[in-house]
Amino acid sequence: MNAQSPKAATPPRFSATFDPQAIAEIQRAAATGLYDIRGGGAKRKLPHFDDLLFLGASISRYPLEGYRERCGTNVVLGGRFASKPIELKIPITIAGMSFGALSAPAKEALGRGASAVGTSTTTGDGGMTDEERGHSSILVYQYLPSRYGMNPDDLRRADAIEIVIGQGAKPGGGGMLLGQKISPRIARMRTLPEGIDQRSACRHPDWTGPDDLEIKIEELREITDWEKPIYVKVGASRPYYDTALAVKSGADVVVLDGMQGGTAATQDVFIEHVGLPILAAIRPAAQALQDLGMHRKVQLIVSGGIRNGADVAKALALGADAVSIGTAALIAIGDNDPGLEDEYRKLGSTAGAYDDWQDGRDPAGITTQDPELAARLDPVKAGRRLANYLSVLTLETQTIARACGKSHVHNLEPEDLVALTLEAAAMARVPLAGTSWIPGS
Repeated sequence: MNAQSPKAATPPRFSATFDPQAIAEIQRAAATGLYDIRGGGAKRKLPHFDDLLFLGASISRYPLEGYRERCGTNVVLGGRFASKPIELKIPITIAGMSFGALSAPAKEALGRGASAVGTSTTTGDGGMTDEERGHSSILVYQYLPSRYGMNPDDLRRADAIEIVIGQGAKPGGGGMLLGQKISPRIARMRTLPEGIDQRSACRHPDWTGPDDLEIKIEELREITDWEKPIYVKVGASRPYYDTALAVKSGADVVVLDGMQGGTAATQDVFIEHVGLPILAAIRPAAQALQDLGMHRKVQLIVSGGIRNGADVAKALALGADAVSIGTAALIAIGDNDPGLEDEYRKLGSTAGAYDDWQDGRDPAGITTQDPELAARLDPVKAGRRLANYLSVLTLETQTIARACGKSHVHNLEPEDLVALTLEAAAMARVPLAGTSWIPGS
């Protein structure tokens, strides 16, 4: 070959291991010496409810007729020990999100929307506000390791108490609220200095195991005169044993949060690499309840990536009594609104990817304590949007249940499902589509 002839060009090829995202993160870490903090849940592709399909009725099963035949959606939570169990009209609840992570108008909107359709909302870390209690017909009070804002009077004002041991986005990790969101009011509620980062503990200060948890649950029951249901919330990591131990400790309800569930702020490496997808966690938790003879007696609420009625129906079919939504609820009230695209771009993000909730500069007025930004959110209109969304989720769930011949959404069962992938079949313990084979069975 002539030395002057041009060399044939090879197109540039990205590495699957060192892709542009990985390279950018290495460069960012090298430049700053800090790990990345963000909100939201896992962004990597994980086995999820989309990998399951329902088997609708035909000849071998008898469907229910449209909207003329009843399909129940109500669920009772906490009937094991509480003298005042909660009855929800729909099997969809609002997850715990704190006043601090969210603005006061956002918390009010969540309460308004949930109350309009007969379901519950949850306080989150940092205590209870009068606005939240006033606009939530059913309010669950979270009891966290931090104890921020906790007092017995608020425990009694709540309709249920949720002892938070873990969260799906960060099982084994504590909470985080950066200083720019510690407003004077937040500081007073949490007994913290203004403008200083708040990091709460990863475990409760006064107990270390299930025997101690049993004592703590007994204490909370005494404080509330045995009226309030006691939930125990865990991040999905060892769901069989965690569920069994929660039941042993006396929980009325177990809340199981998968790694697609969001958080206000934590390390990105934590969000993406710790915990289990919710699809892999439901069947072991339900199995623990069945093995103890407590399925449907102790209720199971699951969360982490619930988006539509199909997700709700699949979670119920796998053994849950209800689901809980957080990220989807924020989107419903206006988070990541494309109409704010110009402002998201100024923050270095884009609508649909904005997750810097810890910065407190949310142009939607939801994940902020800035008075001017928070004032942008109309809690009445936002609450109406949430109520509409919850109604659609419920109708979609009923539509699927009727198609499977069920007169109540809780009659959905694993036999109604098949999986599209080997991973989903193994995790959900349902057959691979077109076969009778369950991997690992």
